[in-house]
Amino acid sequence: MLISTKKQIFHFKATSIRKHQKTVNFKHFFSYKLKILCRFEHHIYNNPLLSNMSIIANNPDRTSWLHVGKNSDFPIQNIPFGVFLTRDDIITIGTRIGDTAIDLGALHQLGYFDGIALTDDIFLQDTLNDFIADGRKTWRAVRNRIAEIFDSNNPILKDNKKHKEIVCFRLDEIEMQVPVQIGDYTDFYSSLEHATNVGTMFRGKDNALMPNWLHIPVGYHGRSSSIVPSGIPIHRPQGQTLPDGSDEPVFGPSKLVDFELEMAFITTVANDLGEPIPVNEAEEYIFGLVLFNDWSARDIQKWEYVPLGPFLSKNFASSISPWIVTLDALEPFRVDGPKPIKPLLPYLKSKGKKSYDISLEVAIRPKNAKETIVCKSNFKYLYWNMSQQLAHHTINGCPINSGDLMGSGTISGPTEDSYGSMLELTWRGEKPIKMKDGTERKFINDYDTVIMRGHCEKDGTRIGFGEVSTQLLPIYNPKKRNNP
Repeated sequence: MLISTKKQIFHFKATSIRKHQKTVNFKHFFSYKLKILCRFEHHIYNNPLLSNMSIIANNPDRTSWLHVGKNSDFPIQNIPFGVFLTRDDIITIGTRIGDTAIDLGALHQLGYFDGIALTDDIFLQDTLNDFIADGRKTWRAVRNRIAEIFDSNNPILKDNKKHKEIVCFRLDEIEMQVPVQIGDYTDFYSSLEHATNVGTMFRGKDNALMPNWLHIPVGYHGRSSSIVPSGIPIHRPQGQTLPDGSDEPVFGPSKLVDFELEMAFITTVANDLGEPIPVNEAEEYIFGLVLFNDWSARDIQKWEYVPLGPFLSKNFASSISPWIVTLDALEPFRVDGPKPIKPLLPYLKSKGKKSYDISLEVAIRPKNAKETIVCKSNFKYLYWNMSQQLAHHTINGCPINSGDLMGSGTISGPTEDSYGSMLELTWRGEKPIKMKDGTERKFINDYDTVIMRGHCEKDGTRIGFGEVSTQLLPIYNPKKRNNP
């Protein structure tokens, strides 16, 4: 049945979401049997023989009837996926072309995805988890169809004013959400330059890398509850620190709050308990990438990290960009990563180009001032690639679920201006950075906004991630909350 008015679609969505949340929500909080069923379905639909559909959405000659600015991160060749709240407080799954947000729930209910095996409520949800769990064959089919619908030569939706009003939103009419229900979050430590820089600071140049670093993609388990979307401010954390020259810790606000320039990949349902993922099959289970600011409190971290690694210094906040850019969209930008310095064990030996040429930058904007770009780096600098990270993560049989998030670790490059944290850029505060307003920064000040951006560009095609922008507020004050 085609639903012809926006009001009817909104009612349908709200009803579907309420029913969904009350009854199942089964892929967010799996029962064991449903989890096994979901994995079975995923393996069936992601058989390599079934997922070799061509990526017609990537056609560089395609243009859209929607307006796309010259330097837009979101041409019709991108087609990322996200979740947003509309002006009518309806939550939906969508995509973006240029500066137009597209309601995929409405598009589906209007019949534009006919012929693709999708459940009625696949886009009428508050997260992408179920869609991601459907696997690469579905992702590719949907993305290809969206490219066809919004192609400048396709008049079907273009000439249907009523449908366009239902489906298309200006960016100021929506509010972006965290795109997935993140069940588990792992953060890796995969930049050789970053690991060397930090190791040099604290252990000296001769002992910069720990003995295991060139043999395994080092990682640790993070806290998913404090991951927030771009635009949500965070508070300066408090905790224990050890003052210089003291043997006893003190409690108070962190004085050394830092950003970490990272990217993160989102997974689909991948393996059963006990089943490793082969390194050269790993990309089949990676949906896409987001920008990721993994905030750090360096003084708290220095005191707490021995023997089990960072804890309160990292779990107070991480920020992500709201649009997930698929690996399919990034396909034209594949490059070789760094060559291994030491021989790798067989399970980590990947074949082919497993990295991506993604230009990254970080800017700091003080309150009521212009931003200053403090860092320019690139995803391709990472020593350990995503396939190696996922293969290592599962070599012991650890199950990976739809919506899990894997942080790359700080991405630093070979030059001083490509270092991915203030810790490195200012070399522990010894070399302050001058802002455009004349002030200096050793670390992040209260009311500073940290902005991370990323994009790929090749042969006239630009695919970007937008930005992740987060303001650091002073320590949480309940009195101010009650008495604004």
